[in-house]
Amino acid sequence: MKKMILALGVVVLGGGSLPALSADVAAGKTKADQLCKSCHGPEGKAAIPLYPHLAGQNTMYLEKQLKDFRSGTRKDPAMQGFAKMLTNDDIANLSAYYSSLK
Repeated sequence: MKKMILALGVVVLGGGSLPALSADVAAGKTKADQLCKSCHGPEGKAAIPLYPHLAGQNTMYLEKQLKDFRSGTRKDPAMQGFAKMLTNDDIANLSAYYSSLK
């Protein structure tokens, strides 16, 4: 029981980012540099107001949005095209990278 409470505390204090524990932030940065920074800016801070800042965003939120773009649940032609190129590991890594930024 104590282990379960401790694990729950880690998730709550970590901002609900348990999936990021196994993600590779460096790989996320590499993928972001390849696919994301032209719109979302270097370090996840977009220069164009049309595109959202991703720096500091919640990991689980980012993962859900990318998976929703990939599946077509969330509609945006550009994002759907990029998201379809991503594996689950890519999504976890990107989410961990952007959530690590401030």
